[in-house]
Amino acid sequence: MTVKLLNHLEEGPASAPPLLLGPSLGTSYALWDAVAPELSITYRVVRWDLPGHGGSPADRIGPGATVGDLAALVLELADALGIERFAYAGVSLGGAVGLHLALHHPERLTSLAAICSSARFGDSTPWRERAGRVRREGLEWLAQSADARWFTPGFTVPRLVQDHREADPEAYAACCDALAAFDLRDRLADIAVPTLLVAGRQDPATPPAHLREIADAVPGATLVELPGASHLAPAQCPTAVLTALNTQLNGAPASGMAVRREVLGDAHVDRAQARQTPFTARFQDYVSRCAWGEIWTDPTLSRRERSMITLTALVAHGHYDELAMHVRAARRNGLTPQEIGAVLLQTAVYCGVPAANSAFATAQRVLAEEEESRRE
Repeated sequence: MTVKLLNHLEEGPASAPPLLLGPSLGTSYALWDAVAPELSITYRVVRWDLPGHGGSPADRIGPGATVGDLAALVLELADALGIERFAYAGVSLGGAVGLHLALHHPERLTSLAAICSSARFGDSTPWRERAGRVRREGLEWLAQSADARWFTPGFTVPRLVQDHREADPEAYAACCDALAAFDLRDRLADIAVPTLLVAGRQDPATPPAHLREIADAVPGATLVELPGASHLAPAQCPTAVLTALNTQLNGAPASGMAVRREVLGDAHVDRAQARQTPFTARFQDYVSRCAWGEIWTDPTLSRRERSMITLTALVAHGHYDELAMHVRAARRNGLTPQEIGAVLLQTAVYCGVPAANSAFATAQRVLAEEEESRRE
């Protein structure tokens, strides 16, 4: 019999480090729509749906389910995709799944981010009462209050509210059973996976105190509180969530010289260092500290985006020697020749045809050299 895997969406290079993203109760993987595309530039992102939510089969979960059961389904998915170890980030119930994995399967995780989540989601009675009513009446009555539970006043994401309405009532109720039984408070100190906690300051479901409790107990954990965010922070404050995740996933910011080498290549930097004299030393240090140590390490923009901006600026000012260097850098940062050509074509409109003509000539030479080197 064919195993029905959790519905999922894969994005990013298959060879990139894997990152699994878990949803909140009542939502689908659309919860990550504003965050996942950026993460997929450098990670193999796998978003998954809870049973009975989005496109996942409802019969993968039943009454009396536990968070451990959901975690087993996530590992089953990872195994089917050939993913041995992965970074994990999850929201609310999805975050609880991550906490369970970090405690019971630490060998599978490289890092954990629990967003708007908890080690215990309050008393079990309200969850069991909710489960019972959903089994009797369906989800429409609950979906009507989704905005108040998930977002600050005046904000909504219609797609997620619709996901709530369309979830399978039995599967939703089983997830409530899992939340009712979940309590890892006395085991948090045993978590050894690098852990990030993200709290929404306006979250009524899992207020910052819940995340602070985890951060205080998990050795070395980091806590980030997001002003203006309620329970579904990736949908309401995607830039802030993305910045927090990038900081965790990328580790401590690399030094300016390290980033310079990653973007421009060792050969170029070694030549620049060899040409350095006492007269130019302070300038080289300035470039490494400011350009590479502050601007290029800022996670607000990806390196791909910074390459596109840099190419445009160099064309505008006619710096074609620098342009050649940054065409090579753009290729290292993941831009295709077609994307580089599209950037240069746009410069024809805003920087002038003569400047773009020279830029195309420079880029064509660099790309041809790169192709020739690859053949050799």
